[in-house]
Amino acid sequence: MLSGVKVCSKHFSAYNTYISQITMYKYRKLTPGKRVELVRQRIARGYPAHSPPHPVRKQQFYLLTASCYKHNAYLQSDSRKRQVLDLLFQMFNNETEIRAWIILPNHYHILANTKDFKLLGCLFRKVHGATAHQWNSEDNAVGRKVWYRYSDRAIRSERHYYTTLNYIHYNPVKHGWIKSPYEWEYSSVHWYLEYKGREWLRDLWNKYPVRNYGRDWDDK
Repeated sequence: MLSGVKVCSKHFSAYNTYISQITMYKYRKLTPGKRVELVRQRIARGYPAHSPPHPVRKQQFYLLTASCYKHNAYLQSDSRKRQVLDLLFQMFNNETEIRAWIILPNHYHILANTKDFKLLGCLFRKVHGATAHQWNSEDNAVGRKVWYRYSDRAIRSERHYYTTLNYIHYNPVKHGWIKSPYEWEYSSVHWYLEYKGREWLRDLWNKYPVRNYGRDWDDK
């Protein structure tokens, strides 16, 4: 069992359903009238007008996701993927334990055990601020917006935890970058392969299948 994993309230369920239905990319396709109504509903719920809300702050485990602005592939090079991964472990070292990760050309996911949810925003700003400044200088694109704000999904149960772990490792396959999770270098699947073994990973995949988990979360 995973200590600290508890079933969230109905508030979380309503939030998760609502937020998964309207992404920033779908928002841009709405009519002006529907955009106004959506913003009104978000404000009525106490959410920011456009940013991802973070109403569930007392869980132990979270799926944390950050995307490049408009899903542009600013992490296309191996050096940038490595830089982001190194910075995440450097910044999150004392406050958040990273349990799983995947770094893709235009977004990344982390499964994390966090001690203090309130500190996450500051940690992400440090990682994203440093990389945006450097990459814009390298690309001669000063002032360009590189990152969209991070989002979080509280882990509700042990099944949710392990399905999320599978989802993270399967993500590059989902997006068509590779055919097998083991082909992607910037993934924690290699850590689990070394310390848990292929049979453990195979059993986990069979017991906690991804199916439609995460549909539309990070698609264009």
